[in-house]
Amino acid sequence: MSKGTLLVTGGAGYIGSHTVKHLLGMGERIVVLDSLVFGHLDALDHDRVTFVKGDMSDSAVVEQVFAEHKPEAVLHFAAFCYVGESVEDPLKYYRNNVCAPLTVLEAMQRHGCKRFIFSSTCATYGDPVQMPMDESHPQNPVNPYGASKLMLERVLKDCGRAWGLECVFLRYFNASGCDPEGAIGEDHDPETHLIPRILMAIRGEIDTITVFGTDYPTPDGTCIRDYIHVCDLASAHALALDYLRRGGETTAVNLGTGRGFSVKEIISTAEEVTGQKVPVSYGPRRAGDPSELICQPAKAKEVLGWEAQHKDPRSHIESAWRWLSGPRGGRYEK
Repeated sequence: MSKGTLLVTGGAGYIGSHTVKHLLGMGERIVVLDSLVFGHLDALDHDRVTFVKGDMSDSAVVEQVFAEHKPEAVLHFAAFCYVGESVEDPLKYYRNNVCAPLTVLEAMQRHGCKRFIFSSTCATYGDPVQMPMDESHPQNPVNPYGASKLMLERVLKDCGRAWGLECVFLRYFNASGCDPEGAIGEDHDPETHLIPRILMAIRGEIDTITVFGTDYPTPDGTCIRDYIHVCDLASAHALALDYLRRGGETTAVNLGTGRGFSVKEIISTAEEVTGQKVPVSYGPRRAGDPSELICQPAKAKEVLGWEAQHKDPRSHIESAWRWLSGPRGGRYEK
């Protein structure tokens, strides 16, 4: 099967750039559309990627991309993803995460592009009612971020019924880790993810890592999460693309390891990896933090042939530490 061009929205961001690198290694032709609000130019191989700076809500830019490059599929990463901010400014999230992608979908419909891979989230499920969580779990998001992702899932399903769009919704659990080669990594501003904040505390970039709540009904009293390596996420997108190319129908797939690790376990592992003590402070529980979130990844293996290769968070921390300790110091040029 001959491969067409892929349009990757938000391809200069954390998960998008790692997926682009993976797809380039498979010989794919890629156009990245990114506003660079959160993305980084240096995260892309400009000798091998066509980069277009622009917002996905800009109909003129999007139309030019489709007219010139005729993408056969869209991999959609462009989204705002700070849960707390979504509660404080919900309209920002509904405008960017729901309304803006409609411009891309309208262009897809005009140009006959009918394959869409969506970077979704387990936040569409809301508070867990069963553990581990599979794709049949009720979707009842508890914040505007999760709600905005669920709304776009519903839009995509409606497009499928109306004009034949086929989609894979990839519902991530806790993305972590960096490119093992250290070429690209995780650089958020602000940084909210646990592992990079732990490593930032070790390096003295922040004073301490705050553990929110030590009285959860878990073995050590801290929250348990399923950490999925960014390179495993990248491979899942490639397999989802292959699934759609082979005629697969719209489906939702959870991406996780099926194993949970507590905040204290992650801190302890980081100390083992770095050989340094993590400065820790303790605070009260954060509102809305479930005690445990663990993925049931069986469907990903059944439908996509995917299984996480990095199930031990040690490899996540090692790759993140390599990125932070490398020549870039864990930061892209501004």
